[in-house]
Amino acid sequence: NLDAADLREANLSGANLAGASLVGANLKGANLAGANLAGANLRQGQLNHANLQGANLFEANLREAHLVETDLGEANLSEANMLKTVLKGANLQNANLEGAHLRGANLFGANLEGANLTNVHLRGAMKPDGSIYE
Repeated sequence: NLDAADLREANLSGANLAGASLVGANLKGANLAGANLAGANLRQGQLNHANLQGANLFEANLREAHLVETDLGEANLSEANMLKTVLKGANLQNANLEGAHLRGANLFGANLEGANLTNVHLRGAMKPDGSIYE
């Protein structure tokens, strides 16, 4: 159990944290590139400026988490719970978001180039241009 853990700037690249509980954890600036976070609970986590490039976040709970300017390029976020998640300026280039729940999320300034948005739930989310998905 790593709830509320202070892991700022930690190097966790390639770590296996599948199913881990990291509720409210501080992972600002952490390196989680290629990490396995499938099914992990990161609700209300602080992941601003973190590196999650190529990470596996399948079915992860990122509800109300902050991922401002976070690198999620090529990450697997399929079926992830990202309700009300803040992704301002995040890099989601070529990320797999298939079936993810992003209702009420903030994607202002996010890079979604090449991202898989098949069956993504976006009602009420803010688009990269500041408008709202209907």
